[in-house]
Amino acid sequence: MAFKISIELSERDLRHFRRELGNARKAVRIADDEEILSAARELVATFKASKLPDFVRERFGKLQTLLDMLADPDWQLGVRERGPVLAALGYLCDPEDLIPDSIPGIGLLDDAVMIELVFHELRHEIEAYEDFVRFRVSLKRGARAGRGQAAQYGRQLERRRAALVARMHRRRAKQRPSRR
Repeated sequence: MAFKISIELSERDLRHFRRELGNARKAVRIADDEEILSAARELVATFKASKLPDFVRERFGKLQTLLDMLADPDWQLGVRERGPVLAALGYLCDPEDLIPDSIPGIGLLDDAVMIELVFHELRHEIEAYEDFVRFRVSLKRGARAGRGQAAQYGRQLERRRAALVARMHRRRAKQRPSRR
C-alpha cells in the first residue's frame, strides 16, 4: 500500500532553502568544477546501488540529467547557467548539509527537497537540454541513413542549440518579476 505525503513549502521555507543553496554556491566558487562533478558522479553511482526510499531514489535519478547537461560537449552551458547547477551538486555532495545524510530515514530528505527546488528553478535549462538531446538523437538517425554530411550535422546541431538557449533565456526573463 502506497502512502502519499504532500509537503507544501511556503515562501519563507523556499527562502530558507534558497539561502542554503546560496551558501553552497559560495562554497562552490572555491571548489574546482571537475572535483564537484566527480563527487556528484560518485554520489549518483552510490545511491543507484543502495536501497533508498523511493521518494529519494526518484529525485536522485534526476541528478544524472544535471550531470549530463554539464558534461555534454555539444551543449556547453554558460557560466550563468553552470553556477546554479554546480552549487546544487556541491550542496548534495556535502554529507553535513541541513540534515546530515547519515541520519537513517530522513538524512536525504533535505537533499530530495533541494533537488526538487533546483529542478523547478532550472526547469527552462533542463527542458532546453532535453529537447536538444532529442533533436541530436533524431539528427544522428538521419545521418546514419546517409541523409547528412558531418559539417551539415554540426551546423544543424549548433543552430538548434542556439535556438534552445535563446528560448531558455526568454522563458527565464518572463519568469522574473518586473522591477518598477
